[in-house]
Amino acid sequence: MEIVSASDIQMDYMKLLITQLRNQNPLEPIDNNDMASQLAQFSQLQQLELVNSNLNGVSSSFAAALEGANRNYATSLLGKTVTFFAEEQGSGQLKQMIGTVDSVYTDPETGQNLLGVKTGAGNDIQEYTLSLGAIVLVQN
Repeated sequence: MEIVSASDIQMDYMKLLITQLRNQNPLEPIDNNDMASQLAQFSQLQQLELVNSNLNGVSSSFAAALEGANRNYATSLLGKTVTFFAEEQGSGQLKQMIGTVDSVYTDPETGQNLLGVKTGAGNDIQEYTLSLGAIVLVQN
């Protein structure tokens, strides 16, 4: 499906208007108020397209800035002690866990920033992969 801009529509309208003016009945001329009203509507449509285009640009810039801020925040958590909740394997119930962030990476499929967190000590070390939203407390 081809997208038609307000400029394209306005150009088509102008061609049609010129054809109408050339072939109009001199006893029943085209109403000037109707022409002015239609031209004003095309102008408004062009302005709306421009505003929409500008908003799309701002939206994508904001999304990029937010992604960068999330990445910086995730990186700032390296070496920090964090609290999160995880499902216990046996019962399936949520259990509060405390661990240390030892890696940060971006999931190539989703683009989401993820944290690698280790809990426990010695032979009882477990590793978890968490999103930033899973962290409920950060300690130094």
